[in-house]
Amino acid sequence: MIRHVVMFRWAEGATEEQQELAAAEVARLPSVVPSLRAFASGADVGVNQGNFDFAVAADFDDVDGYVAYRDHPEHRAIVEKFIRPITAQRAAVQFEF
Repeated sequence: MIRHVVMFRWAEGATEEQQELAAAEVARLPSVVPSLRAFASGADVGVNQGNFDFAVAADFDDVDGYVAYRDHPEHRAIVEKFIRPITAQRAAVQFEF
């Protein structure tokens, strides 16, 4: 199994509405990307200072499943339209488990 974890820090000036819309669009991915086996996303709950603002964790059977997700047209469209415009910083990792 491959787990993909990505975290975002929103740009200064990103509105609450933009953040909520980005989260809602990301939450649609399990219904459109067949290779997803498990998926969770959400805003940081604010327990620790300095955390990223939003994270996604997605599981796949193998690297090919992850690549299918990464390159899926709907995923790319969501990233380009809703995520990238409000992102100041991004960190990601893919690992086997």
